[in-house]
Amino acid sequence: MNPEVYISKRRINSIVNRLASEITSDYSDKKPLVIGVLKGSFVFLSDLVRKLDFPLELDFIRVASYGNSTKTSHEVSMLLAPGIPIKGRHVLLVEDIIDSGFSVDFVARLLKKQEPASLKICALLDKPSRREVNTVIDYIGMEVPDKFIVGYGLDCAEQFRNLPDICVIKE
Repeated sequence: MNPEVYISKRRINSIVNRLASEITSDYSDKKPLVIGVLKGSFVFLSDLVRKLDFPLELDFIRVASYGNSTKTSHEVSMLLAPGIPIKGRHVLLVEDIIDSGFSVDFVARLLKKQEPASLKICALLDKPSRREVNTVIDYIGMEVPDKFIVGYGLDCAEQFRNLPDICVIKE
């Protein structure tokens, strides 16, 4: 596999700045609970929360639906649940990419059962051409085409997460 730069680290920084500004406008007075979806969101989440200049709490959730494939299995499994109580909290769920929508829908339904005061979703990347489950995404960094994306936390069989740019896989 040969990754080719699709979104430069400079452009990623600009997208993260814009999202941080939008989120700050909505959450600066709410002390939200920000939940990152592992593993893919960890780089984006790290950059994002450092740009949010207001009190917040941070937690993680981990789900799996891809395994070592480049296509979703349509079966989502919970690998790590949030450890901070959600009831009555303003929750911001942070995803790396929303593709078919199965994983984010699974997580959103799970979190809603815990009765948050509000729940919004932030995704660095959105791939609507692959959407199979309708999900409202409140903050979208950038729409991407139907190509397999890696880098900046996103992987292919656990490889390429460390790339500073977002790349497409050229085979």
